[in-house]
Amino acid sequence: MGLLVLVLVSGLAIAASAFWVLTILPGSLPSVSQLESFNASDGTKVYDDNDELITEFHVERRIFVPLAQIPKPLREAVLATEDSRFYSHHGVDPMGIARAVYQNFRRGRIVEGGSTITQQLAKVLFLTPDKSLERKLKEAVLALELERRYSKDRIFEMYLNQIYFGHGAFGVEAAARTFYGKSVSDLTLSECTLLAGLPKAPSTYSPFEHPEAAKRRRATVLARMVDVGMLAQPAAKKAADSALGLIPPERRRTTGQYYLEYVQQQLEAQYGADLVFKGGMHVYTTLSPVMQVKAERSLREGLKALESRRVAATKDKTLAAPERAPERPEGALLAIDPQTGYIKAMVGGYDFFKSEFNRAVQARRQPGSAFKAFVYLAALEAGQTPASVVDDSPVEFPAARNGKPWKPDNYDRKFRGPITYQQALEESVNVAAVKVLEKNGIRRAVDIARRMGVESPLGENLSIALGTSDLTLLEITSAYGALANQGSWMRPTAIRYVLDSQRKLLEENTPQGKQVVSPELAYVMTHMLRGTIERGTGAAARALARPAAAKTGTTNDYSNAWFIGFTPQLVTGVWVGYDRPRSLGKDETGSRVAVPIWTAFMQDALTGTPVEDFPIPERVVLVPVDLSAGGGCQRPVTMAFVAGTEPKETCGPVRYAPGVSPPRIEPPVLPGPGPVTPGASASPAVPGAPAPSAAPARPAVPPRPSAAQPPQS
Repeated sequence: MGLLVLVLVSGLAIAASAFWVLTILPGSLPSVSQLESFNASDGTKVYDDNDELITEFHVERRIFVPLAQIPKPLREAVLATEDSRFYSHHGVDPMGIARAVYQNFRRGRIVEGGSTITQQLAKVLFLTPDKSLERKLKEAVLALELERRYSKDRIFEMYLNQIYFGHGAFGVEAAARTFYGKSVSDLTLSECTLLAGLPKAPSTYSPFEHPEAAKRRRATVLARMVDVGMLAQPAAKKAADSALGLIPPERRRTTGQYYLEYVQQQLEAQYGADLVFKGGMHVYTTLSPVMQVKAERSLREGLKALESRRVAATKDKTLAAPERAPERPEGALLAIDPQTGYIKAMVGGYDFFKSEFNRAVQARRQPGSAFKAFVYLAALEAGQTPASVVDDSPVEFPAARNGKPWKPDNYDRKFRGPITYQQALEESVNVAAVKVLEKNGIRRAVDIARRMGVESPLGENLSIALGTSDLTLLEITSAYGALANQGSWMRPTAIRYVLDSQRKLLEENTPQGKQVVSPELAYVMTHMLRGTIERGTGAAARALARPAAAKTGTTNDYSNAWFIGFTPQLVTGVWVGYDRPRSLGKDETGSRVAVPIWTAFMQDALTGTPVEDFPIPERVVLVPVDLSAGGGCQRPVTMAFVAGTEPKETCGPVRYAPGVSPPRIEPPVLPGPGPVTPGASASPAVPGAPAPSAAPARPAVPPRPSAAQPPQS
């Protein structure tokens, strides 16, 4: 009786399952006729600074190509790898399933799937990626329906145009362009077999990220083609031994991801996502692919060097094992053409595919001493000069809200006594910067920063002299660019112009400068910052071997390392730190961490670019002055001054801008009833000598750029 009940129950279960599979399940599935109306959306094409196409913004990057235009080696490689019995079964392959079960049992793990190409097409088009029994049944039913409605060639064509190859490429044509920069019809056997191996695990076998794994996968595909009789062994060996031959790094879609994401965000904010991904726009950017590759390489190598020091210092083996490591230091690099504001390179982190957070534009961090440029520029506007003197001695300021007085200290815990502004800036003396800010007023420095493009909130306290207000790398880099551009600030932009699908102009960003500082004071400040590289905290950047100006920045506990510097042609900013602020390690300052990254990039980026010096405005003079303010010219250095503000006591002759002659001083006019007769006895006039009733003529001193002119220190 029990056996009869069991048989009846089993029969009912089978009947119910069959009824569900044959009647209810098909009704819950989408119609396969949707395949016939498939059209790839017309995405936005993005071009670099040379108007070369670098990528496209698509919902999916997909370019349809007929089966006849897909090379035979690629078709055979896919068949051999994915479904060698494709032209023999009817959508579901019992032999393939049995083989997969056997192989998986023999290996003790899942090594083979058993799904046919038709089933994979059904999965790609209609189904979620879950691995339930219901999903497998749906695959099978859809596969049978596809086989009933379409020819084998049509199914194979749809499959090759739908399957995902990684890095945003759907279909063989998009994959060929992504990895090789050419049409699928032009691929070689080696290239075809590499692509054929990618759909199984696009990330694992990515030739961009894991070239050795990609080679091994290609060898597996070639071996499979030999096994099924599609390829001779000698040809397979030759293809397996060949180089990957991938598209150059500067043309890869994986290059410049932070930059492209930034452009995409700008476009979406302006035009909306639908137009960006489906509107067929043409966007011409300011990106230099060559500089971008060099920027990414320089930042990565610098972060690796920092990691190596951390490993050596801590002997923590987890630091050397990325998959087990704790949070690692991050960084950002930004390069801008100061004469146009065009962003030439942008790196927002070590690896976009691990973290899409763009630290070049989204992260606000304390800039440390890199903010001091605004403090000293404000002092110059107030009428002081690089030779002005500040007393580097202990000071205490009244209690703030927390009830404790503030005692700023220097990095080296030393006090130098009276020093020039030039020395204070070069050696990044904290106490001196605070006193200079106090002397000239917080509002003056804040106003300078605002004029130079800083929009982040700035504190209304003296500690901002030490860079305690958070800024973005984009803000401070573009601000320094105004100094490189003779006081004219250019709003940073990544987009030159935008055309619609009919190539009508939608947007154009023509460089338009805003004079935020006089050319004279911009040059004087630039000359002060040159001292940072020539003698100060940025001395390692002298390896650039061309005129440059810069400032380091380090915050408390070495949690942020900065270096912002420029030549006449390029301004570059570097930041290194943790996403969640903590120490980079003892003595990991801007000088040690950020300067090498900046120098390596600038050397590469400016290769082949003529060496240029900063143009000297006519109203600026160069004067040798004692750096230490101790007198006696013990440490003479050349400083820049607006003509008429230079000190009277110098360590050598005054130099003028090229083509500018020293001012001529006329002899005094002697008083008397009439002109001196020829041959009359008279003392010769000496230039600059006093006259009985008139002072000697002096060159006109141009008005200071600022109305406020407190006495010079």
